[in-house]
Amino acid sequence: MHTRRDFLKLSALFGASTALPLLQACSRRAAAAPDAPLTIGYLPILDAAPLLVAHGLGLFERAGVATVKPILFRSWAGLVEAFLSGQVNLIHVLSPMSVWMRYGSRAPVRALMWNHTCGSALTVRPDVRDVRDLQGQTVAIPFWYAIHNVIVQQMLRQAGLRVVEKNPQAGEVRLTVMPPSDMVAALAAGTIAGFIVAEPFNALAEAKGVGKILRFSGDIWREHACCLTMMHEHNIRNRPEWVQRVIDCLVQAAAWTKTHRAEAAALLAKQGMQKYTPHDAEVLRAVLQPEPVVWAKYERDGAIRHRNWQQQRIDFQPYPFPSYSELLIQLLKETHLAGVNTFLQELNPAEAAKELFDSRFVEQALQQHGLMRTFGLDAFTRQETFAL
Repeated sequence: MHTRRDFLKLSALFGASTALPLLQACSRRAAAAPDAPLTIGYLPILDAAPLLVAHGLGLFERAGVATVKPILFRSWAGLVEAFLSGQVNLIHVLSPMSVWMRYGSRAPVRALMWNHTCGSALTVRPDVRDVRDLQGQTVAIPFWYAIHNVIVQQMLRQAGLRVVEKNPQAGEVRLTVMPPSDMVAALAAGTIAGFIVAEPFNALAEAKGVGKILRFSGDIWREHACCLTMMHEHNIRNRPEWVQRVIDCLVQAAAWTKTHRAEAAALLAKQGMQKYTPHDAEVLRAVLQPEPVVWAKYERDGAIRHRNWQQQRIDFQPYPFPSYSELLIQLLKETHLAGVNTFLQELNPAEAAKELFDSRFVEQALQQHGLMRTFGLDAFTRQETFAL
């Protein structure tokens, strides 16, 4: 019931009529406090790492950006509602959710950078050996508008399985939206046969011995983004220098996290001074810096099939390639999505990919701080690789 209420609330929030009063409240807040401090909203997943690391390292303070301690939310609905109403002014959201927010609710918001790449997996019961073993079973996803849903449906389609929302039969798999924090317990209880979600919940299932990685999402869509950083257009328009300082800090935080993985795990863990997440440092380290022997086992077991991609379990690269957004919108058109999604059919992928992001700030941050090489970038274009 909690999950259904959360989805229905988000569906309403992303409708223009429900979003309007929240956006009006946001405008009033902005008019009353045009120099409001940076207020970050986040969910306790590693997708939020650059936002939390920038705060934890004091980067905002050193850049002269007044901020408050990031605010933890337990659901996407709560986070989005706080953002649309202006209670928080910087958030991370699932990349398909940003498309829904921008074009479904017509919210005047822009995505500014990627938070990370890869960092998700399809985790299943230990007895499941192949995607086809999931027929007649239930698999949990964090949200319909999530990269996880897009990827798992492509996997199921290739295996000849059809997606349903209830009563799966032979040749069918039921997908159900479930909060990530409930997925490990549901897998242990046998109410689901698997889940696909952001880290560290896949690592947590492994640590508890209730699940195994069947396939990493980054081994299917090479270096794909999962969560994006978003702001309101009024901040971008009215205080661009402030936005640039914020993005400078986030890009530097992403670079630090990429090169200080064990330290980042300690900073973000429940044992850390700020207690940003409820996760154990050892579980976070398993994601950020997996042991070579463990990585070799993933390669032997088939969780990793493209060794030549040389990817990390989670990595950090902030530049939002338009080619990714264009392919994402194309794939969303092919994906079963609950709720009203007629707006998708009207979108031109190439045009929407350009409108969704304002990449000026991240481009300047990368070049000004000499971080292109750190992130393996030699240009602001790339060719997408999607290989099941």
